[in-house]
Amino acid sequence: MVQSSVLGFPRMGVNRDLKKAAEAYWAGTLSQDELLAEGKRLRMEHWQLQKKAGVDIIPSNDFSFYDQVLDHIQLFGAVPERYSTHELSLTDEFFAMGRGLQRPAKDGAQAVDVPSLEMVKWFDSNYHYVKPTLQDNQRFKLQAHPKPIAEFLEAKEAGIITRPVLVGPVSLLVLAKPDRGQKVEPISLLEKLLPVYEQLLVKLKEAGAESVQIDEPVLVFDLPPRAKEAFKPAYERLAALGDKIPKLVVATYFGDIVHNIDVLSSLKSTYAVHVDLVRSPEQLDSVMGAIGPHQTLSLGVIDGRNIWKTNFKRAIELVEAAIQKLGKDRVIVATSSSLLHTPHTIASEKKLEAEFKDWFSFAVEKAHEVVIIAKAVTEGRSAVQAQLDSNAKSIQARASSRHTNDPKVHERQSTITDDMYNRKSPFPTRMSQQEKSLKLPMFPTTTTGSFPQTKEIRVQRSKVTKGEISAEEYDRFIEKEIRDCVQIQEELDLDVFVHGEPERNDMVQYFGERLTGYVFTTHGWVQSYGSRCVRPPVIIGDVSRPKAMTVKESKYAVSVAKKPMKGMLTGPITCLRWSFPRDDVHLSVQAEQLALALRDEVHDLEAAGVFVIQVDEPALREGLPLRSGLERENYISWAVKSFRLATSYVEDSTQIHSHFCYSEFQDFFHAIVALDADVLSIENSKSDAKLLKVFVDEAYPRHIGPGVYDIHSPRVPSEQEIKDRIEEMLQYLKPEQLWVNPDCGLKTRQWPETKASLKNMVNAAKFYREKYAKH
Repeated sequence: MVQSSVLGFPRMGVNRDLKKAAEAYWAGTLSQDELLAEGKRLRMEHWQLQKKAGVDIIPSNDFSFYDQVLDHIQLFGAVPERYSTHELSLTDEFFAMGRGLQRPAKDGAQAVDVPSLEMVKWFDSNYHYVKPTLQDNQRFKLQAHPKPIAEFLEAKEAGIITRPVLVGPVSLLVLAKPDRGQKVEPISLLEKLLPVYEQLLVKLKEAGAESVQIDEPVLVFDLPPRAKEAFKPAYERLAALGDKIPKLVVATYFGDIVHNIDVLSSLKSTYAVHVDLVRSPEQLDSVMGAIGPHQTLSLGVIDGRNIWKTNFKRAIELVEAAIQKLGKDRVIVATSSSLLHTPHTIASEKKLEAEFKDWFSFAVEKAHEVVIIAKAVTEGRSAVQAQLDSNAKSIQARASSRHTNDPKVHERQSTITDDMYNRKSPFPTRMSQQEKSLKLPMFPTTTTGSFPQTKEIRVQRSKVTKGEISAEEYDRFIEKEIRDCVQIQEELDLDVFVHGEPERNDMVQYFGERLTGYVFTTHGWVQSYGSRCVRPPVIIGDVSRPKAMTVKESKYAVSVAKKPMKGMLTGPITCLRWSFPRDDVHLSVQAEQLALALRDEVHDLEAAGVFVIQVDEPALREGLPLRSGLERENYISWAVKSFRLATSYVEDSTQIHSHFCYSEFQDFFHAIVALDADVLSIENSKSDAKLLKVFVDEAYPRHIGPGVYDIHSPRVPSEQEIKDRIEEMLQYLKPEQLWVNPDCGLKTRQWPETKASLKNMVNAAKFYREKYAKH
C-alpha cells in the first residue's frame, strides 16, 4: 500500500486565528493561558482536518507561535544569555528572541531591553526564520518539557498518531551564525548538539512515536565540505541507537539533491528519504539509484509552494515510475514541502469567480490531493476515476481560458530594444544633476516607504470597499492622511519624504489590483513571519497596466511637501515573487510583462513632478536559485533586465532608489551593481556591519542606506545606539555615499514608537553631518 503524507500544515487557522491571539497577547488583552489554549485548539483542528481527508502520515511539531527554527533554539537550550537572565516565562523569552522586548521596571520585575535575533528568508521563500545565534562556548541542553513530545502526546490523546517534525542537526547548524564578537563555526558544534537529538528521539520513541521527520533542506545547497561531511557521522550516530528511536525520514525540499547524491549513502540507515519532485522531477532516477535496498522513498508531487491544482495525470505517472522500480511498499506520496506557504482552504473564497476557483488548491485541498493520488496508485485509477476526470477538466479549462493570453502584451514584448534597458548617462553625470536639483545634505535621512496603517485607515478602506462611503469621501480621507504624514516628517526634519501609503493594502496586492492578469482572494493568507500574514495575489494571465496606479496620490503629496517626495513602487521581481505566479509560462516572461507596466508608471510619475522614485526589490535575492550555475546566471540576467526596463525611462536628474531585504550580498553583488540604481537601501540592522565590506571590496560607486534600526520590533532604539551603528558603517562606506534610514517600511508599527525611533535616527544623522562638516 502506498501511504499519503503531509510534511507540514499552515499554522494560522482558517481566519488567521493565531495572528489575532498572538497580537492580543502582546497587547496584554489575552492571558498566557488563553494564548496556549488557542494554540492547542488550532493544532487539534488541523490534525482533525488531515485525518478527515484520509491522510495516512500527519505531522506534529509543525505548529509554532512564531517560527519553527526559533522553537528549536529554545528546545535545545541555545538561547543567548541576553534573553535568559530576565526571569521571563518561556513564552515571553521565546517572543523576546523573535520580536525583541522593551519594557520598564514594574511591580518588582526588572527592566528589559533586548533586540530580536536576526531574521532571514527561509531558502527561496517569502517565509522568514529566526537565525540561531551561537557562542564560542556554546552548550546545548534539552528543554525540560520538550515541545515535540508534548504535541505528539496531545495528538495521541485524541487518537491520532502523528509523525513529529524536527529541523535536522546539520541544517540547524548550517543555518546558524556566530553571535556578535564570537568566532565559532556553527558546524563545529555538531558533536555537542547530537546528544540532545539522541535524548529527544529516545523520548519520542518512549512516548509512542513510530517515525520522525527530520528536515535537512540544506542538501539542496552547494554545501561547503565540512557541512557535507557532517551527515555521515551525524546519521551513523543516530542509527547506532537502533530500536531505541523512531524510524527516521530525512526530508529535503525546494530543489534537487543530485549534486549531493553521495550523501544519501550516509542516510541508508534511515527509514526513508523525501525529495521534492515539483521543483526537480528529473532527480527521481538518480535518487532511486542511490537509496538503500530497503529504504522507502517519499515523493513530493503536490506543490507546497503554489496554489494551482495538481495535474493528477502527471503526478501519477511520476509515482508509478517509482513504484515500478521500488514497489508499492517502498513509496510514499507526499506534499513537496510543508504546506506552510499556501493558504488554508479554497472553501473560504466566497467571492472568487467560479472559473478561477476551479483552478486553485489550498492546504486543505492539497491534503485531499495527496490522498487521491495515493489511492490511484494503490487501488488503480478506476478507484478515483471521477476525481481524475474532474481534475483533467479543470486543467484543460485553465489552459484554454480567454483570461490566460493577451496578444497585445505579446506584441509589446516583441518591440523591446536594448537601449530600453539603459539610463541616458552614467552614474557620475546623473548624481551631479541630482545634487543640483535635490540639494540634499550629507547623511540624508528618509524612510523606506510606508507609515503606520492605523485602525482608522483600515476602517475607511473597508467602508469604501463595501460602498458605505463614496470614492470622493475616501479620497478626501486619504489626502488628509497624506498631509498628516508630511507634517510629521517636517516636524522630524527628515530630508526626503514619502507619502506614507495610506491608500495601499499591501505592496504587491495594491499594484496587482490595478493590473490585468491578476486575481485576488479574500482569505488566501500565508505567514510571512511571526504574526505577519500576507495575501499574495495570483497571476493567472498576461499582465498589463490599463491606467496610472499611484500618480494621483504622489502628485498630491508633492503639492503639500516642502522637501523632495519619493514615489513608491514595487519592482517587477517582487511583484512576481510575492504573488502566486503562473506555472505555465516561464518566470522571466511574467517579470518582463510587469516591468513594462512599471516602466509606464515611472514615466508618468516623473511627468507629474516626482523626481525621486523608489522601486522596491526586496525579493530579488530571495528569487536567486539556491545553487550556483547556469540557472542562477540566467535568473540574474533576466531579473536585472526587468528592473532596468522598469526604471531607465527617466531623466538624469530623477533619482532612482531601490530597497532590499536581508541578503547575503556576496553571492550576487554583481547583480546589485548591474541594477544601476542611484541609491540602495538595505535591511541590515541585525546583521554584522562587516557584511558591508563587500561594498568596499567591490568599490561600489553609488549611494547606499543600510538600515540603522529594526522595524520588525516595537522596540525604540536610542540615539546613541543609532550613532554606534552609523559609526560601524563608516568603517566600510564613504560618508558621501551613506544614507540614514530604517530597515524597512513602517506599516506594521504604531505611531508613538515610529516617531520616537525616527527622532533618534534624525538626531544621529545630524550628529555625523555636523562632525563631517568640520573636516
